[in-house]
Amino acid sequence: MKLISPDFESMGKIPVKFTGDGQDINPCLEISEIPKNTKTLTLIIDDPDAPVGIFTHWLVWNISPNLTEIRENSVPENAVQGRNDFGGVGYKGPMPPSGSHRYFFKIFALDVELNLQEGADKEELERAMQEHIIDKAELVGLYR
Repeated sequence: MKLISPDFESMGKIPVKFTGDGQDINPCLEISEIPKNTKTLTLIIDDPDAPVGIFTHWLVWNISPNLTEIRENSVPENAVQGRNDFGGVGYKGPMPPSGSHRYFFKIFALDVELNLQEGADKEELERAMQEHIIDKAELVGLYR
């Protein structure tokens, strides 16, 4: 599986537009080489450099495996969003308190549809995904 963005290179700077300092909208993400037996996709965006430990910016699951692009400022049709570590549901862009941080955009191919309600947190999502991950890809962006 592959995950890229036309908005920034791997290990490149995430444009301000997609951060808490800008419009705070999600960047475009392109997914390819999805395994044939994939039932759903899950996206997790987090920051391992946060002072409090790994900080979650976006959780989205039950994304159709036929989807090859998550468009800028959009949620995939029929997908479910979880609670980010800002306390809300949906995308919340990079906004590090200091220094440069790495933001990991991780896409997972799963062999099941997840039975999780909107607003579930990362721990619940990861528990539901256990033993159902077929493949994974990631893209890392930097900010500040």
